[in-house]
Amino acid sequence: MSATTPSPLRVAIIGAGQVADKVHASYYASRSDVNMVAVMDSRLEQAQAFAARHAIPTAWQDTREMLENTQPDIVSVCSPNRFHFEHTLLALEAGCHVMCEKPPAMTPQQADEMRRLARKAGKVLAYDFHHRFALDTQLLRQEVMNGTFGEIYFTSAQALRRCGVPGWGVFTNKSLQGGGPLIDIGIHMLDAAMYVLGFPAVKRVTAHSYQKLGNHKNYGQFGEWDPARYTVEDALFGTVEFCNGGLLRLDTSFALNIREQSVMNISFCGEKAGATLFPAHIYNDVRGELQTLLQREAADDQRHFRSMEAFVRHVQGEPVMIADAEQGWVIQQLVAAMYESAEKGKSIELC
Repeated sequence: MSATTPSPLRVAIIGAGQVADKVHASYYASRSDVNMVAVMDSRLEQAQAFAARHAIPTAWQDTREMLENTQPDIVSVCSPNRFHFEHTLLALEAGCHVMCEKPPAMTPQQADEMRRLARKAGKVLAYDFHHRFALDTQLLRQEVMNGTFGEIYFTSAQALRRCGVPGWGVFTNKSLQGGGPLIDIGIHMLDAAMYVLGFPAVKRVTAHSYQKLGNHKNYGQFGEWDPARYTVEDALFGTVEFCNGGLLRLDTSFALNIREQSVMNISFCGEKAGATLFPAHIYNDVRGELQTLLQREAADDQRHFRSMEAFVRHVQGEPVMIADAEQGWVIQQLVAAMYESAEKGKSIELC
């Protein structure tokens, strides 16, 4: 007697913006064991247009109605940051597994409640910290576990743009977004660095933020914005001190007078060797000369695909790594501590 083929997973998407379009819906459409059954957006016309593009049978303007009527197995939460908490809780309460875009929420308290509910419901809650899924990141994590670097005592992470203020969506609105470059792009490098390092315990966080450019300019690499409504930071520079004595430096900006248009990378300095992440390159010094121990020719550009794939496979019962609710809560705590430190002008103790 042959085994019964499982029914395709039913997927609903909350938020019909760019990341839902280019990443979530595009990935789900590539699988024969997944069916997109619904999309919801506060702007019904946008949800309907999204549904038409991706052959999704229903479009909704109310999350509860969508969940009650379509009963999905999986929900992708792609709404603005302010609504991640509400939409994730509604999906978990409806018995769905959830893939939520970053950041997890607006506060550590919300992220904590999300992880607790996911655990209680026995459902998968994952966050789309896709840079940790690059082959480069996986390689460095493995080499850390192999002892290639010895003790890593200094890490430098950068998520910098010269003039890359997003001219669409709500990226310049602090009340909807929670902040600027730290919570948008810096959080990605923060997660990737913490993942490679193995999520060491944090002792304290210190940060300084600046708003010098975005409230005066109105045009850049990613279009126009209104300087009068620019309420997020231009740049934030933070230091994470670990209980093991190591340091992580995080530099992040939407607008900063640097030479490069964009920098998204991490360097790791260990007692035996060092590394840069994109592309993965491990090296040390021999008599004043750089010695390459391992190197990828090009950085993996399939990170988003691998992140989505890991989530679906995990839902299907495979023991693959995901950016889970526990680690998402840790990252949210670090982001909140950096903003608090910058606002109060003092270090924030976390242990």
